[in-house]
Amino acid sequence: MRFINPKTDFAFKKIFGDEQNKDILISFLNAILYQGNSAIESLEILNPYQPPKIRGVKDTYLDIRAKLNNEQTVIIEMQVLNVEGFEKRILYNAAKAYSIQLDTGADYTLLNPVIALTITDFEMFPNLDKVISNFILKEKDFLVDYLIYDIELVFVELPKFGKKLEELETLTDKWIYFLKNAKSLEVVPEEMGEIPAIQKAFEVANRVGLTREELEDLEHQEIYIQDQRNAITKAVKQAVSQAVSQATKEKAIEIAKGLLDVLDEATIAQTTGLSIEEIQKLKQSS
Repeated sequence: MRFINPKTDFAFKKIFGDEQNKDILISFLNAILYQGNSAIESLEILNPYQPPKIRGVKDTYLDIRAKLNNEQTVIIEMQVLNVEGFEKRILYNAAKAYSIQLDTGADYTLLNPVIALTITDFEMFPNLDKVISNFILKEKDFLVDYLIYDIELVFVELPKFGKKLEELETLTDKWIYFLKNAKSLEVVPEEMGEIPAIQKAFEVANRVGLTREELEDLEHQEIYIQDQRNAITKAVKQAVSQAVSQATKEKAIEIAKGLLDVLDEATIAQTTGLSIEEIQKLKQSS
């Protein structure tokens, strides 16, 4: 068997966002948000489109949006690339999901909590030594919690998860392992297949069950992601190269300044790699 990559937008929505697969999403959210406890018994998968209540406010689209049986709203995003402004988008989407619950004139007490769950294929918090991190509002100096927990940001950083198959212990471990490694597996591991929701997730992720159009969409997304990763890598290399080149030139200028009264222009240029014109400008400014 070959499985599609759950980290792609298409696959993630197909596995976790289908109304027929609510049991998969319930198991996954219980694992990530509630340490594997059965806190969520049912949920309603909502339209991921978040229309603005105020004219001029930006439209937003999420990967998955669901209302839990306790009336909480969970918005879920799978993010493969660390693009600029992503951390602001998370906060914006959470605040918007919270605010659009009320119609004009409605009482604020009708607002229900929102959890923004973000799974990243890169490290967002290198200083935090944990795979799953939770953020809520606290007082700045004394770290006292705000009176209510109505907006919570939860992050799952996949690169920080290093457990091997034989080391998986909890439901949380197994779901994170699924997200990170399903694409590279050829069979459903026995220790994971014993969880009905995970077994079903593997069945949904089986490439055999996809149409040609779905496979083409998936391939296009994977190519796009790889192209974007290559572009980011190239930009970083160019920035490093430019920084090294600039530092090298600044060092050469410092050396040249010290040789102005010692050597002739041609010798200084040959020694430092600077041009004759650059040496002459240094002399004029000294």
